[in-house]
Amino acid sequence: MQPVSGVLAYALHNEGSFHRDSLGAVSEAARLASELGEEAAAIVVGGDELDDALCASLGRYGARRVYRARAPAGLAEPAVDAIASVMRRGPYRYALLGGGLLGVEIGAALAARLGGGVTMEVIEARLTGSGDLVVLRSALRDSARVRVGYVGRPGVVIGRRGAFAAVEHDGSSATVSDVVHEPSPWANRARMLRRGERRGPELDLGQAEVIVAGGRGVGGAEGFRDLEALASALGGVVAATRAAVDAGWYPYSAQVGQTGKAVSPRLYVACGVSGATQHRVGVQAAGAVLAINRDAGAPIFAWADMGVVGELAELLPRLIRALSAAGDATPPSLESTT
Repeated sequence: MQPVSGVLAYALHNEGSFHRDSLGAVSEAARLASELGEEAAAIVVGGDELDDALCASLGRYGARRVYRARAPAGLAEPAVDAIASVMRRGPYRYALLGGGLLGVEIGAALAARLGGGVTMEVIEARLTGSGDLVVLRSALRDSARVRVGYVGRPGVVIGRRGAFAAVEHDGSSATVSDVVHEPSPWANRARMLRRGERRGPELDLGQAEVIVAGGRGVGGAEGFRDLEALASALGGVVAATRAAVDAGWYPYSAQVGQTGKAVSPRLYVACGVSGATQHRVGVQAAGAVLAINRDAGAPIFAWADMGVVGELAELLPRLIRALSAAGDATPPSLESTT
């Protein structure tokens, strides 16, 4: 394994595909590495399911090299062993991980193992003029944003779910290298009995290509039925603002915004959403934002890519009927967001 300096991202996979947050971490690693004039790499951990083609596909998201470690997938300690081994040999300056409980567990353990610094729930990463990394994270129950720098090396960045957009570049492929490392004595104390399947908004929001969100302007729980019908026609899922979930109109697990989830769909349709800063934080990684609101002065029109002024009760049924008549769940504007 040839030592390379740069940024390393951990890519979590399941059933032959990579988690969307992990692809976002790879894309973010590639962006930062490019600004540093260095290389981005990814590391994957698993068994025979990690064939060359699957690993090399991470090149489409900016990884120039992919390290493949043969160890139990979906467990923290085997991943920490493998990532620490690669970072020691690199050496890599920074490690990036997608959000979620497993990412937090791996990232925190990795920082402790290597004596580096770690920041969780990161919503943005920037480089200073001297090439040092500074990240932004929410604090004090999301009432403030804090800038965090790294004193030592390596720096470990754990993104908030949906904070980093997965940016695909056609035609790119990565070099695949197998990692040989000595597992720690405790790495194999746990074993995977069954990989749980989570359902509902918490999973769907992070993976969704299209999200239809409702705010106070929806008017009530019954208004979300039209949003669900629109989401179904578009092949997407439904989200809500804090005002809507506080009112009991939709589950808290579907909340998007500073005190909810950060998402990165290709298309975000905001229905009756005023567009306050607290909500904008959660959708800043979206490919395109379409706002539908009866208030022409709503703040969301200042930052949405497209806007329609009108009554939801009139516009949504017509839009749903048009999509159903066309028999196409993908709106023409969606392709322009790639």
